[in-house]
Amino acid sequence: MTDRSIDNAIVNPKTYAHVDEFHKLFTQLRKEEPVRWTEPDGFRPFWTVSKHADIMEVERQNDKFLNDPRLTLQSIELEEEVRKFTGGQSKLIRSLVDMDNPDHRNYRGLTQAWFMPPNLKAISARVDALAEKYIDRLEAKGGECDFVSDVAVWYPLRVIMTVLGVPAEDEPIMLKLTQELFGSTDPDMKRPDATETVNTVTEFFNYFTAMTEDRRKNPKDDVASVIANATIDGEPIGHLEAISYYIIVATAGHDTTSSTAAGGLLALMQNPEEFAKLKSDPEKYLGGAIDEMIRWTTPVKHFFRTAAVDYELRGQKIKAGDNLLMCYWSANRDEDAFDDPFAFRIERSPNKHLAFGYGAHLCLGQHLAKMEIRALYKELLARLDHIELAGDPAWVEASFVSGLKRLPVRYSMKRKAA
Repeated sequence: MTDRSIDNAIVNPKTYAHVDEFHKLFTQLRKEEPVRWTEPDGFRPFWTVSKHADIMEVERQNDKFLNDPRLTLQSIELEEEVRKFTGGQSKLIRSLVDMDNPDHRNYRGLTQAWFMPPNLKAISARVDALAEKYIDRLEAKGGECDFVSDVAVWYPLRVIMTVLGVPAEDEPIMLKLTQELFGSTDPDMKRPDATETVNTVTEFFNYFTAMTEDRRKNPKDDVASVIANATIDGEPIGHLEAISYYIIVATAGHDTTSSTAAGGLLALMQNPEEFAKLKSDPEKYLGGAIDEMIRWTTPVKHFFRTAAVDYELRGQKIKAGDNLLMCYWSANRDEDAFDDPFAFRIERSPNKHLAFGYGAHLCLGQHLAKMEIRALYKELLARLDHIELAGDPAWVEASFVSGLKRLPVRYSMKRKAA
């Protein structure tokens, strides 16, 4: 590949939907140019950072490498569209992942307790019940289904909507908007209108503005009420920050878990010896299997950081103001960080994957995600007799948050215990 074709492949959503092509490209980058100056057509330039150790080095120094102002890959065309819509601002939302300290620390603290293990114990029975419900749905499909659209997208959606406080009847709206937001570059998921991202975020704003007004009048025991009535230093949080908070919880809170649940099942089917081992003793192996599924799928493919100071990284001179693309999926296949990284091993230990990020911005929902996957697979493994592919899987064409969009399977279930 030429230099320009490599740069264009890094930003091309299709690269992320063809797993072998992605890993071939980034294996080459890790070996030859682990910190690469990248100038793709239609995008502002940046450094591509593909090694595990380098990403950790950047992430642990959140005073030198900032989340604001550039966080994700956006074309110059989209950036101009956003500025036109917002009157000059570079982003449509301002959520936790966009913030630097002290705002990040203060806003994260508003809901952090909700997503920590002590609080999650209080909802574990509900999560278990939902896992059983969706494995019941799998059984009701009669032995063949699309595991993504029939199970994987709906189960974590219901969990996070329960925590957030969105009623069940509005889940299809949340799923539609999430898929449009994260799948805006995928022909099967994008909106038909020209300004799909702006319009999708506008619909989110309208929905959560109404929820904010309701929760201020009628607070409940849910995260929506916490956000709607939140104050920092005695002052209510801003409307943009409140709506953005809802959006990041509602979208990232289910799409990433869905990708892991589906991608983990595909990996198990493609590695039958590992699958057999897991089924032989789920209690022993499930914890390690979950971490390996998360490493394997890495639903959040990247975030950007912006250098606040001049810095040297692996011999490259990073200038203050330069943007760095943190390639987590590449880091999680790094030969220097993992033994035999392209092998799916449910007993992999240690498994220091970066799928939840690292440092101050470590994913707030990581414990909930693991609890959900554990509950789903505990129920699935107890009732599944056999499963195999019933067609070709397909991945979302998206460079930011992505996973499987189709996973056709054929299976048989054991009789449900009374």
